[in-house]
Amino acid sequence: MQQIAIFGGTFDPIHWGHLLLAETALQQLPLDQVIWLPSFKPPHKQAALFKHRVAMLQRATQDHPAFTISLIELNRSGTSYAINSLIDLSAVYPNTHWYWIVGLDTFQTLPRWYRGHELAQMCDWLIAPRFLGGETIAQSELICKQVEEELRDQFFTIRWQFLHIPLVGISSSLIRQFIRDHHSIRYLVPESVRSYISAHQLYSNKSE
Repeated sequence: MQQIAIFGGTFDPIHWGHLLLAETALQQLPLDQVIWLPSFKPPHKQAALFKHRVAMLQRATQDHPAFTISLIELNRSGTSYAINSLIDLSAVYPNTHWYWIVGLDTFQTLPRWYRGHELAQMCDWLIAPRFLGGETIAQSELICKQVEEELRDQFFTIRWQFLHIPLVGISSSLIRQFIRDHHSIRYLVPESVRSYISAHQLYSNKSE
Protein backbone atom coordinates (compact mmCIF):
# COMPACT_ATOMS: atom_id res chain seq x y z
CA MET A 1 0.00 0.00 0.00
CA GLN A 2 1.35 3.40 -0.97
CA GLN A 3 1.35 6.32 1.44
CA ILE A 4 0.47 9.77 0.16
CA ALA A 5 0.00 13.10 1.90
CA ILE A 6 -2.39 15.72 0.58
CA PHE A 7 -1.42 19.33 1.09
CA GLY A 8 -4.50 21.41 0.33
CA GLY A 9 -4.84 25.16 0.40
CA THR A 10 -5.28 28.31 -1.60
CA PHE A 11 -1.49 28.82 -1.93
CA ASP A 12 -2.09 32.49 -2.54
CA PRO A 13 0.87 32.58 -3.01
CA ILE A 14 2.95 29.51 -2.20
CA HIS A 15 5.96 30.40 -0.02
CA TRP A 16 9.00 28.82 1.65
CA GLY A 17 6.96 27.89 4.74
CA HIS A 18 4.68 25.69 2.61
CA LEU A 19 7.65 24.02 0.94
CA LEU A 20 9.41 23.41 4.24
CA LEU A 21 6.27 21.84 5.66
CA ALA A 22 5.89 19.44 2.74
CA GLU A 23 9.58 18.47 2.86
CA THR A 24 9.33 17.87 6.61
CA ALA A 25 6.42 15.49 6.06
CA LEU A 26 8.49 13.52 3.55
CA GLN A 27 11.38 13.26 6.00
CA GLN A 28 9.30 12.45 9.08
CA LEU A 29 7.02 9.79 7.57
CA PRO A 30 7.47 7.02 5.01
CA LEU A 31 5.58 8.93 2.32
CA ASP A 32 5.78 8.10 -1.36
CA GLN A 33 4.70 11.55 -2.41
CA VAL A 34 3.01 14.79 -1.44
CA ILE A 35 0.09 15.89 -3.60
CA TRP A 36 -0.41 19.65 -3.64
CA LEU A 37 -4.11 20.39 -3.96
CA PRO A 38 -4.89 24.02 -4.79
CA SER A 39 -8.47 25.01 -4.00
CA PHE A 40 -10.37 26.01 -7.12
CA LYS A 41 -13.15 27.88 -5.29
CA PRO A 42 -12.23 28.13 -1.60
CA PRO A 43 -15.37 28.13 0.60
CA HIS A 44 -14.40 31.06 2.84
CA LYS A 45 -11.82 33.07 0.88
CA GLN A 46 -11.33 35.29 -2.11
CA ALA A 47 -8.14 34.33 -3.92
CA ALA A 48 -6.10 35.13 -6.99
CA LEU A 49 -7.16 33.41 -10.18
CA PHE A 50 -6.69 29.65 -10.08
CA LYS A 51 -4.42 29.72 -13.14
CA HIS A 52 -2.01 32.07 -11.37
CA ARG A 53 -1.92 30.05 -8.15
CA VAL A 54 -1.29 26.84 -10.12
CA ALA A 55 1.44 28.48 -12.20
CA MET A 56 3.24 29.59 -9.03
CA LEU A 57 2.88 26.10 -7.54
CA GLN A 58 4.36 24.56 -10.68
CA ARG A 59 7.36 26.88 -10.57
CA ALA A 60 7.99 26.23 -6.89
CA THR A 61 7.69 22.43 -6.95
CA GLN A 62 8.88 21.37 -10.41
CA ASP A 63 12.34 20.26 -9.30
CA HIS A 64 11.15 17.94 -6.50
CA PRO A 65 10.51 14.33 -7.63
CA ALA A 66 8.13 13.56 -4.73
CA PHE A 67 5.90 16.60 -5.28
CA THR A 68 2.82 16.33 -7.51
CA ILE A 69 0.14 18.93 -8.23
CA SER A 70 -3.45 17.76 -8.61
CA LEU A 71 -5.94 19.82 -10.58
CA ILE A 72 -8.76 17.48 -9.67
CA GLU A 73 -10.87 20.31 -8.29
CA LEU A 74 -11.23 21.68 -11.81
CA ASN A 75 -13.50 18.71 -12.55
CA ARG A 76 -16.15 19.93 -10.12
CA SER A 77 -18.36 22.98 -10.17
CA GLY A 78 -19.19 24.90 -7.05
CA THR A 79 -17.30 25.28 -3.80
CA SER A 80 -14.15 23.24 -3.15
CA TYR A 81 -14.71 20.88 -0.23
CA ALA A 82 -11.89 18.74 1.14
CA ILE A 83 -13.90 15.53 1.47
CA ASN A 84 -14.91 15.59 -2.21
CA SER A 85 -11.29 15.99 -3.20
CA LEU A 86 -10.19 13.05 -1.06
CA ILE A 87 -12.93 10.83 -2.50
CA ASP A 88 -11.90 11.79 -6.04
CA LEU A 89 -8.19 11.26 -5.34
CA SER A 90 -8.93 7.87 -3.78
CA ALA A 91 -10.40 6.79 -7.10
CA VAL A 92 -7.24 7.89 -8.92
CA TYR A 93 -4.86 6.41 -6.31
CA PRO A 94 -6.43 3.16 -5.03
CA ASN A 95 -4.85 1.12 -2.25
CA THR A 96 -3.48 4.23 -0.54
CA HIS A 97 -3.06 5.21 3.07
CA TRP A 98 -3.85 8.91 3.14
CA TYR A 99 -2.42 11.74 5.21
CA TRP A 100 -3.50 15.37 5.23
CA ILE A 101 -1.09 18.23 5.96
CA VAL A 102 -2.69 21.15 7.74
CA GLY A 103 -1.81 24.07 9.99
CA LEU A 104 -2.95 24.06 13.60
CA ASP A 105 -5.31 27.00 13.12
CA THR A 106 -7.05 25.20 10.25
CA PHE A 107 -7.10 21.86 12.06
CA GLN A 108 -8.88 23.55 14.94
CA THR A 109 -11.84 24.26 12.65
CA LEU A 110 -12.06 20.71 11.25
CA PRO A 111 -15.26 19.74 13.15
CA ARG A 112 -17.01 22.64 11.39
CA TRP A 113 -15.86 21.70 7.88
CA TYR A 114 -18.36 20.37 5.38
CA ARG A 115 -18.67 16.67 6.40
CA GLY A 116 -15.64 17.31 8.59
CA HIS A 117 -16.52 14.58 11.10
CA GLU A 118 -16.54 12.02 8.30
CA LEU A 119 -13.36 13.37 6.72
CA ALA A 120 -11.57 13.30 10.08
CA GLN A 121 -11.32 9.51 10.10
CA MET A 122 -10.57 9.01 6.41
CA CYS A 123 -6.90 9.99 6.75
CA ASP A 124 -4.13 10.69 9.26
CA TRP A 125 -3.58 14.36 10.06
CA LEU A 126 -0.12 15.94 9.97
CA ILE A 127 -0.26 19.19 11.87
CA ALA A 128 2.06 22.18 11.69
CA PRO A 129 2.10 23.84 15.12
CA ARG A 130 1.77 27.60 15.21
CA PHE A 131 3.71 29.69 17.69
CA LEU A 132 1.99 33.00 17.06
CA GLY A 133 1.25 34.85 20.25
CA GLY A 134 3.75 32.70 22.18
CA GLU A 135 1.86 29.41 22.02
CA THR A 136 3.91 26.42 23.16
CA ILE A 137 3.86 22.84 21.93
CA ALA A 138 1.87 21.97 25.05
CA GLN A 139 -0.75 24.55 24.17
CA SER A 140 -0.84 23.34 20.57
CA GLU A 141 -1.30 19.78 21.80
CA LEU A 142 -4.17 20.90 24.02
CA ILE A 143 -5.92 22.43 21.01
CA CYS A 144 -5.54 19.18 19.05
CA LYS A 145 -6.87 17.13 21.95
CA GLN A 146 -9.88 19.43 22.16
CA VAL A 147 -10.61 18.72 18.50
CA GLU A 148 -10.15 15.00 19.16
CA GLU A 149 -12.56 15.15 22.11
CA GLU A 150 -15.16 17.11 20.16
CA LEU A 151 -15.10 14.45 17.44
CA ARG A 152 -15.19 11.63 19.98
CA ASP A 153 -18.35 13.12 21.48
CA GLN A 154 -19.93 12.59 18.07
CA PHE A 155 -18.55 9.02 17.90
CA PHE A 156 -15.82 9.84 15.39
CA THR A 157 -12.13 9.05 15.79
CA ILE A 158 -9.09 10.87 14.45
CA ARG A 159 -5.36 10.12 14.18
CA TRP A 160 -2.97 13.06 14.26
CA GLN A 161 0.64 13.98 14.91
CA PHE A 162 2.76 17.12 14.80
CA LEU A 163 5.27 17.85 12.08
CA HIS A 164 8.57 18.88 13.64
CA ILE A 165 9.29 22.00 11.64
CA PRO A 166 11.53 24.97 12.44
CA LEU A 167 9.69 28.13 13.38
CA VAL A 168 9.06 30.11 10.19
CA GLY A 169 6.92 33.21 10.54
CA ILE A 170 5.81 33.45 6.91
CA SER A 171 2.23 33.51 5.72
CA SER A 172 0.56 34.17 2.38
CA SER A 173 -1.38 37.05 3.93
CA LEU A 174 1.89 38.63 5.10
CA ILE A 175 3.33 38.36 1.59
CA ARG A 176 0.23 39.94 0.05
CA GLN A 177 0.42 42.77 2.57
CA PHE A 178 4.12 43.32 1.81
CA ILE A 179 3.28 43.63 -1.88
CA ARG A 180 0.48 46.09 -1.21
CA ASP A 181 2.86 48.12 0.95
CA HIS A 182 5.59 47.99 -1.73
CA HIS A 183 7.96 45.96 0.47
CA SER A 184 10.32 43.34 -0.92
CA ILE A 185 9.26 39.67 -0.77
CA ARG A 186 12.67 38.40 -1.80
CA TYR A 187 13.58 35.27 0.23
CA LEU A 188 9.97 34.86 1.39
CA VAL A 189 9.05 32.94 -1.77
CA PRO A 190 11.12 31.07 -4.36
CA GLU A 191 12.64 33.44 -6.88
CA SER A 192 10.58 31.89 -9.70
CA VAL A 193 7.42 32.71 -7.75
CA ARG A 194 8.58 36.26 -7.00
CA SER A 195 9.27 36.81 -10.70
CA TYR A 196 5.84 35.48 -11.64
CA ILE A 197 4.10 37.74 -9.11
CA SER A 198 6.02 40.73 -10.45
CA ALA A 199 5.36 39.88 -14.11
CA HIS A 200 1.61 39.55 -13.54
CA GLN A 201 1.42 42.34 -10.94
CA LEU A 202 -0.42 40.06 -8.55
CA TYR A 203 -1.73 41.35 -5.21
CA SER A 204 -1.26 44.98 -6.22
CA ASN A 205 -3.74 47.56 -7.41
CA LYS A 206 -2.78 46.59 -10.96
CA SER A 207 -3.53 42.86 -10.51
CA GLU A 208 -4.87 40.94 -13.46
